[in-house]
Amino acid sequence: MAVLIHAGDIPAARRVQAWLDVVCDTLGPLDVRMDPDVPLEGRIEAAQLGPIGVGRIQTSTPHGVHRTPGLIRRGGPEPYRVVLALSGTILLGQDGRTARLGSGDLAVYDFARPYELVYDSAVRLAVFSLPREALAVPADTVRRLTAVALSGDGGTAALAAPLLRRVAEDVETYRPASATRLATVVTDLLTTTVAEHASQVAELEPETRERVLLQRVHAFVEQHLGDSGLSPAMVAAAHHVSLRYLHRLFESQDTTVAAWIRHRRLERCRRDLADPVHVDQSVSTIAARWGLPDPTHFSRLFRRVYGTPPAEYRRACLMPGG
Repeated sequence: MAVLIHAGDIPAARRVQAWLDVVCDTLGPLDVRMDPDVPLEGRIEAAQLGPIGVGRIQTSTPHGVHRTPGLIRRGGPEPYRVVLALSGTILLGQDGRTARLGSGDLAVYDFARPYELVYDSAVRLAVFSLPREALAVPADTVRRLTAVALSGDGGTAALAAPLLRRVAEDVETYRPASATRLATVVTDLLTTTVAEHASQVAELEPETRERVLLQRVHAFVEQHLGDSGLSPAMVAAAHHVSLRYLHRLFESQDTTVAAWIRHRRLERCRRDLADPVHVDQSVSTIAARWGLPDPTHFSRLFRRVYGTPPAEYRRACLMPGG
């Protein structure tokens, strides 16, 4: 990660302004409030994981970061953000709620609306910035979950928190191709975590509950594509709904459950066939990895959808003009 500021390297008289400048340049227009008589200590680092911004902040100085109405860019493409407490205690306030986050807890907030992050003691935290369209959960659902602590002790958050911690620690070591793929994993897992928690919120409208359930189903399918036993019945059972209800959900998408599973498997195969990282793996190995173990069946499906056999598609992608 690039170190954007180390407070100890800045003369004491200029530290607060320098810290504010880095915070605003990295995260966007914000107001930093702290006791002027308390020396500022800490550091800010930043990196990119594909389209996801990753920031790491460490400070022993109690202070607050505030996004006020006057600082919000009207109509700007402001991101969603996820904050993960690495150590210490963080208070996140937005939309009339306040979440108290301890180590391993995470929460979502919307940079397009006022919020505050307050540290009353030494803390380490990671902040992930995602394009709004990347978090594939309805905006009204996200708004119901801003500043809600998602505990890393259970549910999908128990998977997301350790992954986010590792990404924050190792992001600079990933190769570009790996970073792009990992960004997809992070986005899918965060989407599943938010959707899972949203399904527990009783006041959700029926249409919203259906959209959230559909997103959870999509995420479940992505996570189990490599299981050759993945089927509509398995998906329905995992989500405690009838097969008939599951099929009705997919009617609104102009597809069927089986067709969606097949489409996602083929897309994953197509991606890997075009990726030089997998050049030493056979076509059948790639197909089997994504739940299509019958080479003849896979080749027929691939050709029908993409108009060319998988081996030829691979050669065209990896040896253009050859």
